[in-house]
Amino acid sequence: MMQQGWLTKTFKGDRAIWGLVALFMVYSLLAVYSSSVSIAFKSYSGNTTYFLRSQFFMLILSLAIIVIVHYLPYRIYFSLAGLFLIISAGLLILTFLFGARVNEATRWLIIPGTGFRLQTSDVAKVALVIYLARTLAKYQNELKDFMLVTKYLMVPVAIICALIMPENLSTAIMIFGICMIIMFIGRVPFKFLLAYAGIAVVGVVLFAMFLTVVTKDNRVQVWKARIEHYFSGESDEDGDFQANQAKIAISTGGLFGKAPGRSTQRNMLPQSNSDFIFAIIIEEYGLLLGAIPLILAYMILMFRGITIAKKCETAFPAFLVLGLIVMIVVQAIINMLVAVGLFPVTGQTLPMVSWGRTSVLMMSFAIGAILSISRVVNARIKKEELSDEEISDQGDKIYEPAKT
Repeated sequence: MMQQGWLTKTFKGDRAIWGLVALFMVYSLLAVYSSSVSIAFKSYSGNTTYFLRSQFFMLILSLAIIVIVHYLPYRIYFSLAGLFLIISAGLLILTFLFGARVNEATRWLIIPGTGFRLQTSDVAKVALVIYLARTLAKYQNELKDFMLVTKYLMVPVAIICALIMPENLSTAIMIFGICMIIMFIGRVPFKFLLAYAGIAVVGVVLFAMFLTVVTKDNRVQVWKARIEHYFSGESDEDGDFQANQAKIAISTGGLFGKAPGRSTQRNMLPQSNSDFIFAIIIEEYGLLLGAIPLILAYMILMFRGITIAKKCETAFPAFLVLGLIVMIVVQAIINMLVAVGLFPVTGQTLPMVSWGRTSVLMMSFAIGAILSISRVVNARIKKEELSDEEISDQGDKIYEPAKT
């Protein structure tokens, strides 16, 4: 009883989400260790537990972040939303100018003295969601004004996506899509969103033309090849290699999988512990113990987020919960669709499961913020229920028959 009381006092908010966090962490440790044995052996002088220890440390740190953040009052995000957005834009600019180049892309900013690589697009993604929630709540009654929506909503979205796009087009498109969904939920007129989507398409085409004609950059050819091969079904030896290996892993996993630690495609997939970890999970645990539980977990997370949002009395916490939930679930869906070959390769991790650093920490922050709102909502509902009980008890006493 004492242990249960300690857990209840420490981990407040929606219990289902806490359970999902534990489930994601278990899958993460098992899958990251199994999928990265070969990579760790080759890259770290036979140290097969390198990624396991790294992920274990990051998950402990992420749990601490969730606990700390879920105790913070969510109202501070309303006040700091603009500052968060400015800082994230500054980090993106620093990354563009001085970022570390890995795998032919400059997406990381190395923090001096630590060697820690910060993927600034992950920071910007969360900051943008918080900003959108604040702005939608603030101008809820003025969203039919096209110029106002463009100035306070679309311009910040366009700036963040434009800063990410040169080095990570798929992430920029994903963030733009997430923002469109959030604004639709926030009651921005659909005709506005169609106009913004059209402008975005034109912007991407012009950017691609600029890279091709002016800078002679070959990334446009890579994007074009991926899209063409995806829709034509033709095989591309270089671009489709990971996708093909993922399909083999999934097809050989079957219903029950090969058993933990017995994956063979982990030796072939360069991103087996991050972008394609879902394929390795299916190969080892099968459809019944691997794919379906994870898919259901993300769907339950979305359902719980909607439930929390419905209980909110004001617009900002409701929009914040829905925005963060949309961000997490959409990224998870894209990762899983890529793994099973239903979406072009994008390089998105599976939230709270894939090996990572910045992505794990930022997703933990997002879940902590969701739990913070849930904690406040639950406390308010409990207080209202106690007040109703007191009123009922007083009524019983008032109308209680006199004793003789």
